[in-house]
Amino acid sequence: MKNICVFCGASPGSNPAYVNAAKALGEKMAANDIRLVYGGGSLGMMGAIAETVIKNGGSVTGVITRHLYDMEVALTDLDDLRIVDTMHERKALMAELSDGFIALPGGFGTMEEIFEIITWSQLRIHEKPCGFLNVDAYYDKLLDFFNHMAGQSFIEENFSSMVLMDEKPEDLIRRLRAYTPVKTDKGAWAKELTANSLA
Repeated sequence: MKNICVFCGASPGSNPAYVNAAKALGEKMAANDIRLVYGGGSLGMMGAIAETVIKNGGSVTGVITRHLYDMEVALTDLDDLRIVDTMHERKALMAELSDGFIALPGGFGTMEEIFEIITWSQLRIHEKPCGFLNVDAYYDKLLDFFNHMAGQSFIEENFSSMVLMDEKPEDLIRRLRAYTPVKTDKGAWAKELTANSLA
């Protein structure tokens, strides 16, 4: 695994553990010669992980929109900074450049980005691993909601094989590397549910 895309907040959050985790993940990525692909920003969690990777001799690709670049929120001293026109292009390019995906704590943007990637995995558009770094139980309630969705038959019961979650950066990287794509048949599953609902 040569490139991991990290989704995270442009805010540092209220708990110092979040930024510390971003830095720890950056250190582990640099130590394992894994290129960081991220949203190109200089603020909050985004800036913390990118600067840490660079500080530790690692490589970073930032992908940012022209609008955000013009607002001067980009980290401009990256060895590879891509500027695109739209958020859709930004996400598509980040996905194309990456072998796996990690969500650090973040807000609406982080959730939207990782959920789209997980949905693409569910639909077998790609077979790349998706994970959450669960810093200080940040994602515990989200995991509870995943279980609720599975219990209500909106996602498959084996979602935990497709969506990885760990508390330690090194363990999450190891699990991403060991990931075997989950073979789901979303079409057959949808047909079965439709048939049952009409019975």
